[in-house]
Amino acid sequence: MGGGDLIEIENVIKYARCIGLLFQAVDDILDMTKSSKELGKTARKDLVSDKATCPKLMGIENAKKFAGDLPSQAIQELAYFEVKKAAP
Repeated sequence: MGGGDLIEIENVIKYARCIGLLFQAVDDILDMTKSSKELGKTARKDLVSDKATCPKLMGIENAKKFAGDLPSQAIQELAYFEVKKAAP
């Protein structure tokens, strides 16, 4: 995969997982805390369809903490790479 070794590939996978979870957690939180007008789409649609969302599974405050921790976790996965090599 792009010439990376197994450790590099695993770090990129973990980084991508953090970013994906961050996107989903924030989307779930916004769906629960904002109006349809603010979102520009139907709010609480996930609640109505009984989807397993971050706020539903862990509560809104824990979901916010979880989302808040994900950026630093993602950055930590990139710390493995040399800055000069990763820059391009």
